[in-house]
Amino acid sequence: MSKKTRSKKMRLGKKLKQSRRIPHIARLRTHGRLQFNRFKRDWRKQKMGLEE
Repeated sequence: MSKKTRSKKMRLGKKLKQSRRIPHIARLRTHGRLQFNRFKRDWRKQKMGLEE
């Protein structure tokens, strides 16, 4: 079992927050110009590149 360092944990947390949908209010506020989150990622399909 490996231990996560603080820096790796911070990077994982940032990627977790980036991988969410945009809020519906953001779509309404921009009149549909913002339609999707370009940072959205599926854990099976795309890796993050956080190799040690």
